Formats: sequence, structure tokens, C-alpha cells
Amino acid sequence: MRVTEKGQVTIPKDIRDRLAIEPGSEVDFVVSKDGVMLVKVGDGKADFEDFDAWAASVQGTWDLDGMTPDEYFEWLRGPRDDLNPR
Repeated sequence: MRVTEKGQVTIPKDIRDRLAIEPGSEVDFVVSKDGVMLVKVGDGKADFEDFDAWAASVQGTWDLDGMTPDEYFEWLRGPRDDLNPR
């Protein structure tokens, strides 16, 4: 697969069929030390009683490898030329 200039890729049809991904479906990328995994996001129904229960379930799963949130977003999106022009 090739990534377009906009950072997009086409999910192969057999994968879309297997995960029931249709236009409008939400997906996410899970990063691990072994690579990246595409996962289909749930149907929006809460699987947890409240936010605190969800937060406890995902605690420690997002490893920025020492980056600050700002550094992470710059790494993810690339530098913003429209902010603080020099």
C-alpha cells in the first residue's frame, strides 16, 4: 500500500468486509513496538459505566516515548507553518 500526499491509504476490500467497515465507519490505529494495527471503533454504545471506568481501562496504553503532547502532535501532523512564522 502507498500513502497519498494527504496521508491516506485504501483499506483492502477483504479487510473492509472482514471488519464490516463501510463508508462512515470509524477506525483507529493502535501503535505497538511491533508496528501499527487498524481497528474498527465500536458502534458508539458505551461499554463502561462512566468515564473513570474507561480511563482506568486504558491507563498506560498510550506511550509517547517521552514526547510531550505538543511534540507528539507535531510528529503526527508535521510542523505547522501557519503558527509562529519566522
